[in-house]
Amino acid sequence: MDWRDGIRARRDGGYGVRLGARERELLRSLSNELREAIEATSGDVDGLFKPVFARDDAAEAAFVELTRSGLVSGKLEALRALGATADAELLGEADADAWCVALNDLRLVLADRLGVTGDLFLHDVDPSDPNAPAYALYAWLTWLQGELIEALSSRLGAG
Repeated sequence: MDWRDGIRARRDGGYGVRLGARERELLRSLSNELREAIEATSGDVDGLFKPVFARDDAAEAAFVELTRSGLVSGKLEALRALGATADAELLGEADADAWCVALNDLRLVLADRLGVTGDLFLHDVDPSDPNAPAYALYAWLTWLQGELIEALSSRLGAG
């Protein structure tokens, strides 16, 4: 492999992951923190479960009742998989899919807490802003998820 950091599709069908030890520890820590927050609040974590039916409260309540437990368990499983495989240098298809879900959920929660509603460009963030490190984390998670999506999509239509 002739690339620095990131995620790449491999010829053997797996996905190579090249990240530093600090980045891997950060992924493990973030996945554990969000998993614990979801478990402690029965899934009511801001940013993860936005309303689907903007103007129909009854339809929204019915949708939540039918789908909430499955959505919560899927998110928890994806976060567990990310935490358990954070040190892996090679991911299989199922773990790569789990990483994609977990990275997206981490980004959604962080975006909600930061008030990010559109594109975020780090050069627009004031370094003296107390949230600057959180914005940098959001940008890094966005980059990593983009790497993974690119690797996953490289297999679309193949085979």
